[in-house]
Amino acid sequence: MARVCEVTGKKPMGGHYVSHSNIKTKRRFLPNLQTKRFYFAEEDRWVTLKLSTDAIRTINKRGLATVIKELRANGNHI
Repeated sequence: MARVCEVTGKKPMGGHYVSHSNIKTKRRFLPNLQTKRFYFAEEDRWVTLKLSTDAIRTINKRGLATVIKELRANGNHI
């Protein structure tokens, strides 16, 4: 599975390592992804999502039901 957050859509981005002598070489900045299980009470089941830590905070703030409703409206299979 790709390194993409299912809620926010965060993906790896490119950049450079920069040495002391200012020589630049390619590198990747990876998002801080976590696999997290949530209990979805409306459907009486567990849901496993691959989320960035920012998305976990979003779910804590807005609620799992609201976030899943928006994901399904965008066409994602949850």
